[in-house]
Amino acid sequence: MKSNNDFKKGVLYVVATPIGNLEDISMRALRVMKEADIIVAEDTRRTKAMLNAFQISTPLISLHEHNEKEKSALIIEKINTGKDIVYVTDAGTPCISDPGCFLISKAHDSNIKVIPVPGPSAVITALSVSGFTADCFVFCGFLPSRENDRKKYLKALKNEERTIVFYESPVRIMASLNDLRDILGNREIVLAREITKKFEEIRKGDISAIIDELTDRKIKGEITIVIKGEKIIIS
Repeated sequence: MKSNNDFKKGVLYVVATPIGNLEDISMRALRVMKEADIIVAEDTRRTKAMLNAFQISTPLISLHEHNEKEKSALIIEKINTGKDIVYVTDAGTPCISDPGCFLISKAHDSNIKVIPVPGPSAVITALSVSGFTADCFVFCGFLPSRENDRKKYLKALKNEERTIVFYESPVRIMASLNDLRDILGNREIVLAREITKKFEEIRKGDISAIIDELTDRKIKGEITIVIKGEKIIIS
């Protein structure tokens, strides 16, 4: 990627990858991953499967939430010696409820050029099909897993006028939906499950209706919830 006249340091590419459908990969992402010296991946096994599908043989090393601080120093060192490195997570855009922030922050601190290669994101994808205003929204990542913590967190959002987006696991989705209804009221929501995958499901309705539709179902896959903001009436 560098000519003989370029500076010695390499660059760090932050590359978004498909959240389910491999056809969503960008031509730029493919080129950057092919031309890089190393790809740093959250899970090398998952990334290897994607790379194999596109016949990309760039060497892989792992960086995840449990080794990010330790591995980041090694990666920064490699970039400082002229290596161009790509960072990807398991799916979607790095650092959006995914690891990578520590590495990217260290790259900035080391005056390393950080280049985004944008692409899929479950947050934006779910918002785009919600029908709710997205001029301004709140993304909450995953809600707390413990019931008391989750309820406390939701109470702080009770009067939020902006559209709210969060992720949830299939194990906790019914409990979270019930908490949402109890605390935020029976608002209109969109539940997006397995976005871009074979069994993609987009459901829109009030929370009670969604709960009724999901009751007695074995729910699988990755879930994104979009909640219509609270309209505050000023008397």
